[in-house]
Amino acid sequence: MVDDNLELVHLLRAVTVEFGLRQAEFAAANGMHPTDVRALVCLLDAARAAEPATPGLLGARLGLNSAGTTAVVDRLERLGHVERVRDPDDRRRVLVRVTPGAVALGREFFGPMLDGVVQALAPLSPAERETIRAFLTAARAAFTP
Repeated sequence: MVDDNLELVHLLRAVTVEFGLRQAEFAAANGMHPTDVRALVCLLDAARAAEPATPGLLGARLGLNSAGTTAVVDRLERLGHVERVRDPDDRRRVLVRVTPGAVALGREFFGPMLDGVVQALAPLSPAERETIRAFLTAARAAFTP
């Protein structure tokens, strides 16, 4: 019999593998590299957290050096998925923002899957959702250097 905790770890891994496969499909369908999709996710996460999305932040989150980060931002800008804008609080600093078109493209592809996850959470109580949140937060921390 498999340890129940280990079974949950394997299930989490299976979810992450499936999500990674969907990201790779999205990238291929839209002329992107998988790192480009991860970059878009990082930028959207920064926007949700009201963090200034600088190239430095993006590079740190993706584990890329300056040249690699510039290449990713350049590719995404050429595709019309991001734009470089001056930071209104510090005009010397450049921010990277995901364009509305890229958000719509992502929503079209990932929306049904995300809706399915939201529907799976709907019948759960606030306490059950908090337990899931605590677990996922701890699991993320276990993988964060």
